[in-house]
Amino acid sequence: MEGAEQSEGVSQASGVTEEETPPTETNSNCNHTNNSVTSSPTEATPEVTMETGQSKALPVTPQKPGSGPVVVQGNNKNPASEKLQRVRKWSITTYKCTRQALSEKLGRGSRTVDLDLEPRLELLKDDRQRYENVTKLAQTLANQLTQFTVTQKTLGDAFSELSLKTPTLHVEFGVNAEAQKFLSKSGETLAEAISSFTADMNTLVNKTIEDTMINAKKYETARIEYDAYRVDLEELNLGPRDAVTLPKLEQAQKDFQSQRERYQNIRDDLSVKVKLLEENKVKVLHNQLWLLHGAIAAHSLSCHSFLEQNIRQAGELLTNPSVDAPSWLEES
Repeated sequence: MEGAEQSEGVSQASGVTEEETPPTETNSNCNHTNNSVTSSPTEATPEVTMETGQSKALPVTPQKPGSGPVVVQGNNKNPASEKLQRVRKWSITTYKCTRQALSEKLGRGSRTVDLDLEPRLELLKDDRQRYENVTKLAQTLANQLTQFTVTQKTLGDAFSELSLKTPTLHVEFGVNAEAQKFLSKSGETLAEAISSFTADMNTLVNKTIEDTMINAKKYETARIEYDAYRVDLEELNLGPRDAVTLPKLEQAQKDFQSQRERYQNIRDDLSVKVKLLEENKVKVLHNQLWLLHGAIAAHSLSCHSFLEQNIRQAGELLTNPSVDAPSWLEES
């Protein structure tokens, strides 16, 4: 009888517990026991609490037996949500930068000016245009000189052929043939020197200076972003401060500090590159200009020396006494 009464009490107690305990998820396999019933530690299974909305297998924090509920750690990061946040941030930044750029072009907005770096960039842009013009002219000169030397060589071959076929004008045709052939060969050497100068100038303009100009464009983009966030912060500072605007003001201050650090880093890097470029530019141009001048001087001097010698030899041949064939007037 006492055993029956205890079992009825247990059933009643368990019924009250089931009514007061909220239902748990059916996915957790656990054994519910009453505190009034004595059981062995090996048969007691802790209750598992599932608090996640994802269907994937989630990591479970290991717990000791009888230490309480097991906590299931869920991953709250959603790739779609993160992508949406990035797009939203990019859209806001693009809008602010576009507004800042338009206001600067219309003369309505303020801009940050680096009095040391920006004049050097303007000078570098002007020098680059002038170097490009010099390079194009030098390339044109090399091409024309190459064509000129080909024509000279062809003319020299024609003079040589006429010298062989015209005994009476053998000396005259021969002198001109030698002169044209020498000038053609010397011109080819000069054309190669000018082409080498052009190649080095192309490297300086289209690679070295171009790399710095790309960094200058990045600097200008960072400067516009910095000014856009600066103007945004100034506008918020001028407005009222309440519970709605204070969080926006704090966020704008953080964004402004981040953009200022980025702008200063890019500006410092660009300043170092411009300084190194100026030093490298002077060295390269110093060497190349002297090489070009030396090639032109050597071409002119060698042509002058050869022509003087050629004229002297021709004069000696023409002044030698020789028996000329009598004219048909003299024969008659």
